[in-house]
Amino acid sequence: MIPRIHQQGSRTLGLLHYLYGKGTHEEHIDPHLVASFDGMAPDPGRDPSVTKKDLQHLLDQPLSLLDAGHRPDQHVWHCSVRAAPDDPILSDEQWGDIARRTVAATGIDPGDGAGCRWAAVRHADDHIHIIATLVREDGRRPDHHRSGKRAQAECRLIEKELGLHQVASGDGTAAKRSTSAERHKAEREGRSRPAREELRESVRCAVAGATSEEEFFDRLAAAGLLIRKRVAPSGDLLGYKVALPVDRNKDGEPVFYAGSTLAPDLSLPRVRERWARPAEAAPSGDSTRPEQPTLPDVTGPAFARRRASAAAWQALLIIDQGDDGAAAAQIAAAGEILDALAKTSAAHTRAEFREAATGFERASRSHVKAVRGHDRALRQAARDLIHSGPALGRGEDGATTAMLIDMAFFLAIAAANWHAKRHHGQQAAAARQAAGHLRAAYRAAAGEPMAALRYRGQHLAPRVRQRQADLIHHVLPALATRVQAEAGWPALAATLDEARRAGHDPAALLTEAARRRELGTVTSISDVLVWRLRRGAHLPALTETRHDTPARGNRRKESSVSSALPSLSTVIDPNRRR
Repeated sequence: MIPRIHQQGSRTLGLLHYLYGKGTHEEHIDPHLVASFDGMAPDPGRDPSVTKKDLQHLLDQPLSLLDAGHRPDQHVWHCSVRAAPDDPILSDEQWGDIARRTVAATGIDPGDGAGCRWAAVRHADDHIHIIATLVREDGRRPDHHRSGKRAQAECRLIEKELGLHQVASGDGTAAKRSTSAERHKAEREGRSRPAREELRESVRCAVAGATSEEEFFDRLAAAGLLIRKRVAPSGDLLGYKVALPVDRNKDGEPVFYAGSTLAPDLSLPRVRERWARPAEAAPSGDSTRPEQPTLPDVTGPAFARRRASAAAWQALLIIDQGDDGAAAAQIAAAGEILDALAKTSAAHTRAEFREAATGFERASRSHVKAVRGHDRALRQAARDLIHSGPALGRGEDGATTAMLIDMAFFLAIAAANWHAKRHHGQQAAAARQAAGHLRAAYRAAAGEPMAALRYRGQHLAPRVRQRQADLIHHVLPALATRVQAEAGWPALAATLDEARRAGHDPAALLTEAARRRELGTVTSISDVLVWRLRRGAHLPALTETRHDTPARGNRRKESSVSSALPSLSTVIDPNRRR
């Protein structure tokens, strides 16, 4: 249940005309009162002898107690309370009780017999509007300071009592939501989202992996945004604003939004923090970690995705074992990975990546200050993804996408658990939501490579299949039966055999892959182990089979890239268990 305190106004009658009107799209049905300050206010929605002006006069009577010079200019208080989409339809009596509790909690009518006059109008099944005059019966002004937070707290209690969807409590770090006027404007102009939301996504993608102001603003311009910079007399850049070329005001001028109004971490000072070098940042949980050397240039989407997978594993270690500041930085940088994937993913996964990135945006901020600099590996990986270009979604780059999604899923779950332990309810919920979209993206991306690996596993010699089955029972006795019953078991058997033929110890690899993070709650243990093994042993993400030979040339090209990966793993994760 979401209460929203709207901007104060000066025209009681104007708001009543809206509340009792048909709505901008004929969406208001049967507008009527469900409660009022004295329980006897006239209802122009149900009583044909009553007009909206009658109700307005009743609500505004306390204004007459004040001299003209002491009457507040903005005396109209307006609050809407909306139920969640999956909540049951509440009765008028229930909504009336919700209205009375809301005005009491916010200080509009605290129950002392001299509160403000108010009325609650219902014109839809899922919400009500409360209108009040900000002058009490005794002529004093009400104490409605921080009324939004007070209404939120009361709604959390109402949700529990009525068994409604329980909204996670916020901490003031969320991005500002689009206003109703911005949403209606987008609808009128045929745009799928308000300008504020489109700009927020575009700026997030522009900052993902950027290493300088110049690169950041070049990306904004390349995205087609209008940019207005705020420059001090000294020539120093102080801030920026962006606008969509198609979003204009009534005078035909672009509507600009400052970065800080799009999201707290998109202001220029906060963006600059991302470019801090490790030496400038406070020590993380491992202050002895050596400076990371320069990584080799990215040669294509597949290599960029392998590097991002390795960086994501390093981030998992820091979230689990590092201090809060370092962990917060890794979680914020994980959002840049998702933004980069949303920008470069193939068509069949793009929608889920965009939803995952949008959802995780809320998880990337909290009151824990991120210690920037030690998130360099993830931010470099995001940059690599951007500069490597769009993935085709098939062949080796499609398989490495599935490999990266598998790791990103665990990264989102780790972020959710980290936030939950610190009682960051909204952030934890957002990270879990992002994980759900990543799971859907994985299903779309992993179909072809897992089918190829299963094909090869199904054609292994019987003695080879038995060797892998014995290995699973030896290393993972508690999970072996479940693993062998999964559809991905042939792919895992093929991967273990390929690792052995490449000179690795399959038992050691499997032991290492299994202990990195728990496996009991994953949907497919065999899928997770396949990608961990292939990344840890530096195997090509997609093995050639007889039915995928058209891509032979591409795989030969990528195999030369994979040969550089053993040294890359040490560079990205020097403390990796061996």
